[in-house]
Amino acid sequence: MLTSASVTANIPAADLARARSFYADTLGLTPATEVADVGMLIYRTDGGTAFSVYQTEYAGRAGHTIAQFHVDDVVAEARALQAKGVALETYDMPGVEWDNGIADMAGMGHAAWFKDSEGNILCLDSGFPKG
Repeated sequence: MLTSASVTANIPAADLARARSFYADTLGLTPATEVADVGMLIYRTDGGTAFSVYQTEYAGRAGHTIAQFHVDDVVAEARALQAKGVALETYDMPGVEWDNGIADMAGMGHAAWFKDSEGNILCLDSGFPKG
């Protein structure tokens, strides 16, 4: 039924201007489109995907990862975020070893979690699961 559909992330923001600044200054992303009448920014990555950041009072309430950025070098990207003042999150996950906020995912590559300006949990990963 949905096998030919594409999927995007919708990321909530309590303060859209603050979120725009975080995504630009910290993550290096610029909105491709702004839908001002509904308070939404739409981002497109060079990797061919899109996600939106939208204004809502419910931002930052999810206790789980809401979007993942699949990158070639998790360690380099995570260290670059740390250099910009972003704190990496760690979690109690069986079989996972941590090195300064970067998880070794037991044969599935590396991952690093962080929060955006709105308290949403985002993840850098090496593209797992594969296949």
